[in-house]
Amino acid sequence: MKENKFELLAPAGSFEKLVCAVEFGADAVYAGLPDFSLRARINKFDQEQMIEAINYVHTRNRKIYITTNIFAHNYHFDILQKHLKVLKKNPPDAFIASDIGVIQIIKKIMPGVDIHLSTQANTTNWQTAKFWYEQGVKRIVLARELTLEEIKEIHLKVPKLELEYFVHGAMCMAYSGRCLLSSWVVGRSSNLGDCAQNCRWEYSLVEKNRSNDYIPVEQDGNGTYLLNSKDLCLIEYLDELKDAGITSFKIEGRAKSVYYLSQIVKSYRQALDIKTGDSEKKKKIQKIKKEIGKLVSRTYTTGFLFGECKFKGQETKFSHTEEEYMFVGEVSKVKSKNHALERHRMLKDESKKNPTLNKGGVGVVKKLGISLVKIRVHNSLLAGDRVEFIQPNNDNIFCKIKNIYDDKTLEKLKSAHGGQDRMVYIEVSKMPEVFSVMRKKIKK
Repeated sequence: MKENKFELLAPAGSFEKLVCAVEFGADAVYAGLPDFSLRARINKFDQEQMIEAINYVHTRNRKIYITTNIFAHNYHFDILQKHLKVLKKNPPDAFIASDIGVIQIIKKIMPGVDIHLSTQANTTNWQTAKFWYEQGVKRIVLARELTLEEIKEIHLKVPKLELEYFVHGAMCMAYSGRCLLSSWVVGRSSNLGDCAQNCRWEYSLVEKNRSNDYIPVEQDGNGTYLLNSKDLCLIEYLDELKDAGITSFKIEGRAKSVYYLSQIVKSYRQALDIKTGDSEKKKKIQKIKKEIGKLVSRTYTTGFLFGECKFKGQETKFSHTEEEYMFVGEVSKVKSKNHALERHRMLKDESKKNPTLNKGGVGVVKKLGISLVKIRVHNSLLAGDRVEFIQPNNDNIFCKIKNIYDDKTLEKLKSAHGGQDRMVYIEVSKMPEVFSVMRKKIKK
């Protein structure tokens, strides 16, 4: 793959999501090192899987950045050194860090690996950016609170420093994610990777002398979400960010589903690939944005890019939009519980074990003249359902499920349901690409 001048950087909360991000067009992914990621609770990687992830990404000629961006305490450093020594033989392309002590340890043990300064360090001015560049930091993940004009000035003052900026995903009500609310309410530190997302909860008022007399703060009967930030969406302003000096466009969402990730990564890949002089560019971007709008969100905002976000950045009426589509499956080919991890390991072995496997397309078998697609089921799926496949490399396709078959016996089924890594074959009129995800419209 040719290295792009402008990088699309996607989240990877698990190996499965990492594969999804790569296959749907990400130039690079970021994943959490165990015990050191700000998504520690949902981090599905251990050391062995992290090495597998690094190897997988590099065989696909993409990049991987490892997050070590907690605010470390003394006891963290012995653990960190052990992790780094394990990764020495299989280094990532960079570490994302915010703590000076963590940065020093990384530079000592793995001096050849780039350092990217995390958004947790909340770099909001060019003087700070210049300081970090002089300390050997190659890239800064800028604070979300910066405006377009401020980004331009940082790039002008420190032109050799790479700049990364969040363009899509959840926004935090605290300054650059430095939140104490989770620690205060439930004893889980967001700054050690264990945020409880308290800002998304619904709150009421209590009068001091009437502790049992709860007063709802409401816009209507559904209540009010005082601290609930809208989601960021800057897909219409990628050219402005390019001109301002941004070279890496970052998507938030290591806790999001494969379905969400596939659509967002594909959308931003398409948007970044539209040529600047294309007369149909605005029209194409609006079409892409319409697809993004089909996903659940907290409604969208441009954040601080064009000035102070203030109250317009909060979604106070509801926690998120109503879901229009249900994620029902993904095209796969292996039966292992850890199917994403095994996917690239077992590619050749599967073909040998299963002589019915069609060499022209992974996950497709030919039996009695019927074309069957092997999928991993995520939600209720019925014979007769009309579904949509979101494909990595081509337009989405729509088709009707003619029949469903057990993946072991090929016995015909009336339905299939998610859970326990359930795999089935489905008979469809149009054949989707490998790694496609499948959804169906929710009936109301």
